[in-house]
Amino acid sequence: MPPAVPRSTPRSWPRSQLYATLEGVGSARALDRLCAEHDAYRWLCGGVGVNYHTLADFRVDHGELFDALLTRSVAALIADGHVTLTRVAQDGLRVRASAGGGSFRGRDALDAALAAAEAQVATLRAELDADPAASARRTAAASERAARERVEQARRALGRLPELEARKARPTYRGQKTAPRASTTDPEASFMKFADGGLRPAYNIQLATDAASQVIVGLDVAAETDQRLLGPMVDQLGARYGRAPAEHLVDSGYINLRHLDHVASCGTTVYMPPSRPRRDVARDPALPRYRDTPAVAAWRARMATEAAKAIYRERAATAECVNALARNRGLTAVRVRGRAKVRAVLVWFALAHNLLRAVTLRASAAAAT
Repeated sequence: MPPAVPRSTPRSWPRSQLYATLEGVGSARALDRLCAEHDAYRWLCGGVGVNYHTLADFRVDHGELFDALLTRSVAALIADGHVTLTRVAQDGLRVRASAGGGSFRGRDALDAALAAAEAQVATLRAELDADPAASARRTAAASERAARERVEQARRALGRLPELEARKARPTYRGQKTAPRASTTDPEASFMKFADGGLRPAYNIQLATDAASQVIVGLDVAAETDQRLLGPMVDQLGARYGRAPAEHLVDSGYINLRHLDHVASCGTTVYMPPSRPRRDVARDPALPRYRDTPAVAAWRARMATEAAKAIYRERAATAECVNALARNRGLTAVRVRGRAKVRAVLVWFALAHNLLRAVTLRASAAAAT
């Protein structure tokens, strides 16, 4: 009988997964095959085998640990002077969720799906208790487990409907006034509009990048548009590093006057172009409006200056560059379900990106001395 193939140790998993992320390999099964066939991955794993299920669990089950590692690694770059947080650019990136369009249902359909799943669980449980055959019990147990998962997904989808109903009830909501629907496959995903005009189940990934170093300093995963995501990102950066960025660059999709007030109270100057008038009216965008607070009026006046426009132009060279790199590394769709797991995958992209940036920044600093 041939000896058992040794499995990889936990120390080899981060190395192989970081390298796979940089190469655009997001599938755990694909990484499993590469670790068995590709010399570079075999060397990273020390010549031992890798189990795809363990790799997938390792990546998504330790999201908080790797998020803390992201904070510590960026803090080390701040201590070395490579990252300053003087100017941070934020942008959103929409990625396809692991859910089909047909999995979105309204309240009545979700109630019916939940009742059907609960009835199936009860039937399978009765069959499991009555069947004496071991093989049949294992099959019935697997069927019951799958039915329980459908029950849980339907309950989670029903639990998200109040949030979607409240969102559509906001005065600023401009979408179609249709009944809200949630997915029974991934209840936390939402239909979003992509660059090609199509509506698909997706997540809105947020990346905040230090403009001087192009190091990712903050990230988040949302299921709504950019309009409500400016303030939370500035708060996140303040919590991570003990201070908010001095300047924050975002596009006009983030316009939210209440968030502008909040960000100004944190000591952050926002560079964001004002929205264009909906009608063809001759109105100076630099002039304050009658409901503007001092912070909002200062923002309007600031963005009318040439100096502010020059600073804002750095946003595209920073945030959109990092987003393009993420796309090139395979961040176009996610195979996991739920915000927590999607966020864990995003943290891996940030860690891999920052690792390369740290090598480049430190090499440049060494060459300059």
